[in-house]
Amino acid sequence: MNLENKHRKTLSTARRVVIKIGTRVITRASGEPDLNQIKMLADQVARLHEANHELLIVSSGAVGAGIEALGMTTRPTHVPDLQMCAAVGQAKLMALYDDFFKAHRIIIGQVLLTRADFRHKTQLANAKRTMNNMLEHRVVAIINENDVVANDEIKATFSLGDNDQLASRVVKLVHADLLVIFSTVDGVLDQNKQRVPYINHIEDAYKLINPNPGDASLSKGGMESKLSAAKRALGAGCRVVIANGRQEHVLADIMAGKSVGTLLTKG
Repeated sequence: MNLENKHRKTLSTARRVVIKIGTRVITRASGEPDLNQIKMLADQVARLHEANHELLIVSSGAVGAGIEALGMTTRPTHVPDLQMCAAVGQAKLMALYDDFFKAHRIIIGQVLLTRADFRHKTQLANAKRTMNNMLEHRVVAIINENDVVANDEIKATFSLGDNDQLASRVVKLVHADLLVIFSTVDGVLDQNKQRVPYINHIEDAYKLINPNPGDASLSKGGMESKLSAAKRALGAGCRVVIANGRQEHVLADIMAGKSVGTLLTKG
């Protein structure tokens, strides 16, 4: 058995899993929520929930959903407009998650965090206690940056930067065993655009990625951000899989140990 297969086979034992869902995974090009895609992911999460895994979701997509709901044709650049889109879109996104998880009799809860929460010991302790209590009561947390009161994530001026970074901080906060980062690419790609199934040293991953971040009109992450988040999670003793969240059965396949996405472990 090679090293990849050895580590893949242990993923099913992950008790506490953080799942980060990128904007483009659950939206159409316009920013409109993709209902079929959200349902597909909710159904997969529900199956893990039924198998007694503890699950937290860090979900992007609120700003895009707000842009669509407000009838805007392009992403605004004025911060108050972006914050308004976040407020409108977050409500819309949570309503959709609630509908799809309710079909599985799963209760969800909203957790909005800011840069300040990770710097303030009391606020951080409160967030940790709340999320642990939600997990104990089988409530699935839907976590996002609180863009309405903190514009650092919108401006991308602070290291928290995007939901990849937020997810890695949640991993450390709740001591997760596995971080799954869903994007619209099949994983870390080499210079020939081929998926790299397994990376044992995070430094090797940086040598492989294409420096071109691509179109960032809706999403802000990019592979460099995902690898930065992976590095933090690996440092906390958590395994990481970066995969295409629009691929059918992707979460089930990851947990079943199939060679899906890129698995990163700390060498």
